[in-house]
Amino acid sequence: MAELTTRTDIRIIKRELRARMKEIRRGMDPAVKARKDAAILAKLAALPEYREAELLLTYVSTAIEVDTLALIRRAFADGKRVAVPYCIPGRIDMLFCEIFSLGDLSPGSFGVLEPDPERQPVLAAFPKSLCILPGLAFDLRGYRLGYGKGYYDRFLSRYRGPAVGLCYNACLQTALPHGRFDRMATALVTEKFVKRFPQPAHPARPRRMFRKEGESYGRR
Repeated sequence: MAELTTRTDIRIIKRELRARMKEIRRGMDPAVKARKDAAILAKLAALPEYREAELLLTYVSTAIEVDTLALIRRAFADGKRVAVPYCIPGRIDMLFCEIFSLGDLSPGSFGVLEPDPERQPVLAAFPKSLCILPGLAFDLRGYRLGYGKGYYDRFLSRYRGPAVGLCYNACLQTALPHGRFDRMATALVTEKFVKRFPQPAHPARPRRMFRKEGESYGRR
């Protein structure tokens, strides 16, 4: 009974935090947000993880998120390959599809711009890549508060490259509730600073790695 209560309390805490973080973001003046987004992008582009990456795995931002449309344009200009998520209907799982311009995206799950896996290459491996993490909040240990769907949690359980979180300073928390298999970010970038996090020596054993070569994923 105590364990059930604890789990319920964590769900309530996370739900309240999500509502508060969304309120903070929605209340941000557009001009202020644009300045913060530009500062975050400049700091991210200066990271060795970004400079050395040949492939950028990034979310496509919505109105309340740190802007990644400018990041995608910057990555193309820097000669990098770019891949963005496609959420598989009916499953808590996503694919990363390579795109060659923002014109390859159209509204998909939850109104977020997505690639079409029947038109764009679905990647099965991610050598020399950097993953950009979305999050309504991050804490000072590198853990993130997502939207509660679990897509990125599942992906990160299998991804072994560097993962950098983007967050506004106003949405930082001292500590967020997390599970034993939750993976912390490699680094966190806000408009004010970059913070790196020591990684565990023996990360949790990953589940099956993505799809097999030649395995097709159509719409489901």
